[in-house]
Amino acid sequence: MGPNGAGKSTTIRCLLNFIRPTSGTATILGQDIVTRAVDIKRHVGYLAGDVALYGKMTGKQFLQYMAALQPLKHPGFMRTLVRDFRAELSKPLETLSKGNRQKLGVIQAVMHEPEVLILDEPTSGLDPLMQEVFYRLIAEARARGTSVFVSSHNLPEVQRMCDRIGFIRDGKLVAEKTLADLAKTAAHTFDIIFVTTPPLADLKRLERAKVTLNHNPKHATIAIEGDLTPLFAILARHKMLQFAQREVNLELEFLRLYQKGRKS
Repeated sequence: MGPNGAGKSTTIRCLLNFIRPTSGTATILGQDIVTRAVDIKRHVGYLAGDVALYGKMTGKQFLQYMAALQPLKHPGFMRTLVRDFRAELSKPLETLSKGNRQKLGVIQAVMHEPEVLILDEPTSGLDPLMQEVFYRLIAEARARGTSVFVSSHNLPEVQRMCDRIGFIRDGKLVAEKTLADLAKTAAHTFDIIFVTTPPLADLKRLERAKVTLNHNPKHATIAIEGDLTPLFAILARHKMLQFAQREVNLELEFLRLYQKGRKS
């Protein structure tokens, strides 16, 4: 992940040997990205951030051409993808909308069932319905053992697909964590309606906690980082009508990591 211009696409182009690294090394499936680039590409499905297709070809001609370059393990899988994404196959690619070109880009990347998928902004241009189809497709690929390497600046997208996230800024990796680790360190927010007046004095003494009252004076919102045990110890002494936890907001944690990397 990272903002525009951080180096996400450049990293991918280096990994696929489209541009040569000036220093350092990297491997995919244990093979060097420079000296074994051709072998690597036999096992990789790739979707570029700005899909460039053969404009005069129809969708059908394009997919047939790509299948000839990289034989399919299961020809029926391509037909399933075309059906699920409602891909337009009869028109020249240059006449299609960005979303319809993106569908064909996704299909060509995954239809030969590669061991590794490298995807640059994969849902760009897809409508919400097609995004759900895409997320299901990636989940199925992961279940088969496919490794998925994704570039994105869309946090909800990353949360749907990824286990581990690296945050890149100005070409440098400033943080790398699992989603589970991020959730542990992120602030947890609780909405609580007490039977009587909330114990504000006790709650405000909690470390790394922010307490706010809502329009209902018995309704308190508590955002707290770290260990939740002291909070629950206080709540155990008071009666509550409602206790609800909001979804963990990882966006704030990413902003914190970004600012931390910016200062270093």
